[in-house]
Amino acid sequence: MKKSAAVAVCAVMALACVMPVSAAETVKIGVYEPASGDNGAGGKQETLGIQYANSVCPTVEIGGTEYNVELAIVDNESSNEKGPTAASQLVSEGVSVVLGSYGSGVSIAASDIFEQAGVPAIGVTCTNPQVTEGNTHYFRICFLDPFQGTVLANFAAENFEAKKAYVLTKLGDDYSVGLGYYFQDAFENELGGEVVAETFPEGNADFTSYLTTAVNEGADVIFAPTSTEAAQLIIDAAAAQGIDIPILAGDTWDSNVILNAAKGKDLDIYVTTFYQEGGNEEFDTNIKEWINSDSTNLANNGGDDTVAAVTAMGYDAYFVALEALKAAGSTDPAAVTEAIWDVTYTGVTGDIAFDSVDGDAARDSAYVKTANTETGAWDFVGVQQQK
Repeated sequence: MKKSAAVAVCAVMALACVMPVSAAETVKIGVYEPASGDNGAGGKQETLGIQYANSVCPTVEIGGTEYNVELAIVDNESSNEKGPTAASQLVSEGVSVVLGSYGSGVSIAASDIFEQAGVPAIGVTCTNPQVTEGNTHYFRICFLDPFQGTVLANFAAENFEAKKAYVLTKLGDDYSVGLGYYFQDAFENELGGEVVAETFPEGNADFTSYLTTAVNEGADVIFAPTSTEAAQLIIDAAAAQGIDIPILAGDTWDSNVILNAAKGKDLDIYVTTFYQEGGNEEFDTNIKEWINSDSTNLANNGGDDTVAAVTAMGYDAYFVALEALKAAGSTDPAAVTEAIWDVTYTGVTGDIAFDSVDGDAARDSAYVKTANTETGAWDFVGVQQQK
């Protein structure tokens, strides 16, 4: 998407919401995200994008009536066991549509709750295919792990001439295990490489032995699709061992949490993600100002104003939800579900539309960036397209 087009779309949306409206009616959008647990840092940043979008556009016209948009926010605690309870809370609050979650496992865990209640959900960055597979109520605006895993495998082969990869995933984590599988499948079956794969259990805090295995096995790259919490420990262990093998990861590592952990360390870290800061200067400038204007926002963004890709995706997801409500002409969740299939929207992260099979976004590109361990920022590497 051309930057000028994105800016124009945002300007039009902002103009539509610039005048304060005293609407008598209220529509609720559920925000199903982690604010604690392994993925709490990423969930807070995704929620920030939704909250910022709501501050930009707090009303929507539905069926000729102006509605105030209220966000109903719950913490799914990054837990597959506790997620359904959080989802049930949103249902009980009468939401018309749900956004989230950061984390595929908790999205899958809540799916039946939303389906039984007839409430549609729009995944923001939950990339595992199982989130939408075989159902008609869960949609998503991000790319999927089969694509992301293949992109990373090709990146390893093309940029590092990698023949052997060490893949480390978290046991029982749908996102981690799924993305690891798709990377391994592409690296071995499409590229002819060799993979040494290991899993670590819940609560593991020492990654020394795993990294030692990667070195001893002669791995050319390390692929670790993990939570930000585990990523910090992996980074610390890799630096302590003097690991000079490139470390690759998926979208969960695209966080200033990772940048802060890697700063000052002699490591090569590369990630795939949904947005690169600088892609839309107007959006970046405005959301930075908003983040810095409130100490809670700043804390929830990890203490600085780095624009995370998940924040940009949360922002776009909110406007996709508004488009669905307008198209439905109703706050009835059933009508919104039917309307989502035909919604199209050009946001700061690109063009968004849903396929007619599973309600997945038609995304065919990913941003690749590397952690600059001197400046503590992400350096843009390139855009990887679907092959």
